[in-house]
Amino acid sequence: MTEIRYLAPGSLDEAVKAFAAASGAASILAGGTDLLVQMRAGVRQPGTIIDIKKIPALTAIEELGGGAFRIGAAVPGAVLAEHPTFGKAWPGVLEAINLIGSKQVQGRASPGGNLCNGSPAGDSVPAMVAAGAVVTIQGPNGGRELPVEAVPAGPGRLNLTPGEIVVSFTFPDRPKGSSDAYLRMIPRTEMDIAVVGLAVNLSMDGGVVTAARVGLGAVAPTVLLVGDAAAALVGSRLEDAALEKAADACRAACNPINDKRGTIAYRTKVAGVLLKRVAAIAAQRAGGN
Repeated sequence: MTEIRYLAPGSLDEAVKAFAAASGAASILAGGTDLLVQMRAGVRQPGTIIDIKKIPALTAIEELGGGAFRIGAAVPGAVLAEHPTFGKAWPGVLEAINLIGSKQVQGRASPGGNLCNGSPAGDSVPAMVAAGAVVTIQGPNGGRELPVEAVPAGPGRLNLTPGEIVVSFTFPDRPKGSSDAYLRMIPRTEMDIAVVGLAVNLSMDGGVVTAARVGLGAVAPTVLLVGDAAAALVGSRLEDAALEKAADACRAACNPINDKRGTIAYRTKVAGVLLKRVAAIAAQRAGGN
């Protein structure tokens, strides 16, 4: 049996040094809900596991004012759900994060782990893309920031350099009249992988959409920011014509695969259907602010 080294650094600097020193033979343990399953399946066989849940910067939830937040990459979904104000500012992000697995899984699973697993079907990722969240990354050569949509490079692949660790997500200010929503289509009623996942983030003034972002998952090698769909919504009152144009943009952005959960044609059609439903929910929430 191969020996695996386990480290639980207490600081980010220690974690980065250990990760870099392992020269690609280490894996980061945020919650372990993907990593441990992959290890048991033989998909991943790290020589070192670096547990980051003891590092304060990765487990903190910080209110920045005006509805803006910084949340550590290793914050469990269950902890975020108990926060008194995050879900009020970002209900779509919270509902997406809380779709990651069962209640037991949510006690460990984190948005950072969901992103870094590199799955196009990760539930939290389209919602964070729609939110305009920015990722803070730390590595041997210092820190940098990327928008969430720039992190995935393909299934199981990330645009991170060797030794880099995702530290936190920063969510922007929340103007009055703004909200978001997320829905996914799955074959079963719960605990399945999205056939399509879609998030919409809207700002509205007098019933008119003044800003929008649309995140679309499980229909391409990476989660997508669909700029054309957002552009179709801006300036509209979410009339049928605007919604159909935005749905067309989502369908056009799709580059899915056929698998046991859904065909290419089905995923493409569902993307347009979800856009209309999610936009309506986000608009209703925005009107309640």
